[in-house]
Amino acid sequence: MADLREDFVSYVVKALVSNPDAVRLERVRDDKGEYLELHLDSADMGKVIGKAGATAKSIRTLLRGVGAKDGLAPLPLKIVDPEGAPHERSEAPQETPAVDAEPAEESQPVVEGETAARHAQTKREAEELADLEL
Repeated sequence: MADLREDFVSYVVKALVSNPDAVRLERVRDDKGEYLELHLDSADMGKVIGKAGATAKSIRTLLRGVGAKDGLAPLPLKIVDPEGAPHERSEAPQETPAVDAEPAEESQPVVEGETAARHAQTKREAEELADLEL
């Protein structure tokens, strides 16, 4: 019998995805304990995970709240990739210069030809920081 937590996750996820018929939620037990395993269409993965995992994190937070309301133990949620690929980025990380090893840039004089290169480097670093999951 499905409890309120399973019904909650199923309802929220089906409301988010384009193919609600492909959504399948299973209760799984392993050596670490019991958890919910969410299976869905590969085209809907981005909708459920969200930018930087924000949507998935929100669903998990609300899932804890639904369980706590009824005095139930936490039930983790695992989102299964339909292709079986890991969720980390597959490309190799780009090498970036170590910023901490250099003295502060304000104290270094800027030669006129270096201004564009420093601007481009700063912009790349800011974009990389924006992509970090905090």
